[in-house]
Amino acid sequence: MTIPLIYCNLLTLRLHACGHICSLSVYCLYLYRWTNSEHINYCMKMYTCAWLIHLHTIKTFSSILTSLLSFYSRLTFLPAGYQQLQVFRFTIEEINNSTDLLPGVILGYEIFDYCTDSLNFRAALDFLSSKGVVPFINIPRKVISVTGPFGSQKTLTVAPLFMANLMPMVNHGASSVELSNKYLYPSFFRTIPSDYYQVRAIVRILQYFNWNWIAFFGSDNAYSQDALTVFMDELKTANICLAFNGILSGDTSKYFDMFDKLNILNINVVVVFANIEFVIPFIEKAIEKRVRKVWIASETWSLNQDLMNADGIEALGVIIGMSIQGQGTLLGLDNFIINTMHQQNDTKCPSGSQVKKTCNQVCFECLKTNPEIITHQDPTFNFAIYSAVYAVAHALHKVLECGSSSCNNSRPFLPYVLTNALKGISFTLYNETMVFDESGNPPARYTIVYWDWNSRNFVKIGSYYTDPEVHFILNEELINWQGNKSVSMCSKDCDAGYRRVQTAFHSCCFDCEICIAGTYINTDPYTCLPCKEDEWSQNASTSCNKCFLQYLYETELLSVGLMFSASFIIGTSVAIAVLFAYNYNTPVVRSAGGKMCFFLLSCLALSSTCVFFFIGRPEHIDCIMRNPAFAVFYSACLSCLAVRSFQIVCVFKMATNLPKAYEFWVKHNGQWLIIVLFVVVQLFLCTLWIAVDGPKPVQTKVQTQIMFDCTLGNSAIFYLIIIFLGLLSVACFSFAYMGTDLPENYNEGKSITFSLLIFYISWAVFLTVRLSSSEKTTAAVNAISILCSLYGILYGYFFPKSYIIIFKPENNTTAYFQTSIQSYTLHTSSM
Repeated sequence: MTIPLIYCNLLTLRLHACGHICSLSVYCLYLYRWTNSEHINYCMKMYTCAWLIHLHTIKTFSSILTSLLSFYSRLTFLPAGYQQLQVFRFTIEEINNSTDLLPGVILGYEIFDYCTDSLNFRAALDFLSSKGVVPFINIPRKVISVTGPFGSQKTLTVAPLFMANLMPMVNHGASSVELSNKYLYPSFFRTIPSDYYQVRAIVRILQYFNWNWIAFFGSDNAYSQDALTVFMDELKTANICLAFNGILSGDTSKYFDMFDKLNILNINVVVVFANIEFVIPFIEKAIEKRVRKVWIASETWSLNQDLMNADGIEALGVIIGMSIQGQGTLLGLDNFIINTMHQQNDTKCPSGSQVKKTCNQVCFECLKTNPEIITHQDPTFNFAIYSAVYAVAHALHKVLECGSSSCNNSRPFLPYVLTNALKGISFTLYNETMVFDESGNPPARYTIVYWDWNSRNFVKIGSYYTDPEVHFILNEELINWQGNKSVSMCSKDCDAGYRRVQTAFHSCCFDCEICIAGTYINTDPYTCLPCKEDEWSQNASTSCNKCFLQYLYETELLSVGLMFSASFIIGTSVAIAVLFAYNYNTPVVRSAGGKMCFFLLSCLALSSTCVFFFIGRPEHIDCIMRNPAFAVFYSACLSCLAVRSFQIVCVFKMATNLPKAYEFWVKHNGQWLIIVLFVVVQLFLCTLWIAVDGPKPVQTKVQTQIMFDCTLGNSAIFYLIIIFLGLLSVACFSFAYMGTDLPENYNEGKSITFSLLIFYISWAVFLTVRLSSSEKTTAAVNAISILCSLYGILYGYFFPKSYIIIFKPENNTTAYFQTSIQSYTLHTSSM
């Protein structure tokens, strides 16, 4: 069984008449450029035959002659194209000689050389025909699969013709991103990766070396423009700027101006993503101009031997290229090419009716070309051609239900059946697995090469592949930078902690500005971000640090001391209350106030509990229970002292001078009325303070610290409360002073004066610290002021009396107190 299988556009040729190749690669170079009349006469005879067969619209020989003279004046022989043709034939022969793949089936093929779009359309329609007619219904066509053409632009031109019939196109040299669109190209497959991945690999190289100021050169076709579109999208997220975009064309006179712009813009890295027919003259001009840069080569010219061996190429500097990863050497290929060319050397191209049968693959330039020139051409696409043909063969093997010895060839099948089979195939060649993803693309495998001028060889320095995850490897040590490592940046990177201030259209051109204290710079290089409320930073910071939270921690030594002191007051007050209760009927207890002593001790204990609310991070309840609660309880203490001092004065002086007033005081319990009045007034002021604007938690950020404290609230009411406490203390002091000449047992002026002195000093210190500082010591000083005020009363008023009860019981008798009173009376009467 013979299957007319493959139309290999640009790799093979349609040589029914003359057997001459016009162009065999995407580079759009030609196999022939005729230079003498003998060659022209020979080709006119042969090519006229082809045109008479395929282009029946040409009416006269003179028009043919004119067209041929114009056409052949621009043709040159391309050894790389001829090599690719032979790779295709070699693969077909290998499959036909295989006993495992397609047993009993012989693949037939027809080869067409892509000279022009018009000729190519003619051949494409011929392959879609059935018995010379292009049908509009699903009937068997002339061929069942197409390989090629080589090149994105050429493929995009003819692909719609085959897509309409779902005829599979397995391409080996069209890498345009657009061809991955399965809505437009449902039966398109390829064995080279999409340029989407090649562009991403190039961007990874630029990022690796920190090159962000680059130029891009490409031709004005689908291959370059699709890549440029992807390149621009990738640059947006890679912080790389495209400083210059040049278009390569046939007009090489503009190239020198482009090189000058590269120098003016200080661009040191150039990406050249173009077809070889545009790259060669561009690089030749760069050699002539001695443009020393870092050149990034796309796969179309990264392994080009002609450019590697060009004179003066090393003056360009460093060339890094992307090469399609695959088996570079196909076993038996070189021998196949050599044997084929030797056979052609013995062949004569006859004339007449036998031309169509015997003249295939015979060309004059091929006959005189050394086979070693063909075998040493760029092998980049050899494996892609090889695997493309094998992909179709494996799909056929599946469709034909082939076994170990034969295939089911009982009925023909339509091309779309082969398309469906191609979607699910998976096979291995030279340890490389070939599969097609949902877009018809193979796994992306690239080798990164470096052009070594010393060995004139391509050195592998890294790789980029995507199966199944993205892997990027690069060994920079293998690159000879010929001096200093190249730098290509519009502006030098800012130091850590500095933000970029854009100074031009491109984001890569900027000045640097320091991020001040309290801000930092992280992912966004243009913005200094403010730290959070609980964070801080110094100038030029890349992150913020947590602030030190300043308040009285429970575990601090100072906090422990304050809590112990407050607890001691509570314990001492309870102990004194027990002592006074046990000795309640003794003169010392009665002279101290009797029942009033227990009320005073209770207020002291309650006041000391306010100290515990100064420990820990303050909340709203803590702020209320600090100074407002203390003010109420301490007012009660001062009221008791003031009333007690007033009572002693009344007993010894007012009872004699103002007997009626004294009688009224005793009869109506005047001491308790005064105490309740003072406490109610203070309670009202504190309630008003809390209701209007009481103390609230506040946090103050000071450099690296956050201070937690309570506000004063309404300062007018706060100072009114302080004034009220001051008036009470003045009253105590006044009555105590009036009783300085009383009997020693009743003379408490020194004790109260001592207590009030401590009160004045401690609160003066607190108010000074409060108004001048916002440190955590403010809370500590406040708590200490409270403790000092309480200890002043405890030590000044109760300790002397407790000392007498415990250690001098002989002074705690009625007789002793009466003797003191009699002595005071005799003394005052004698004066």
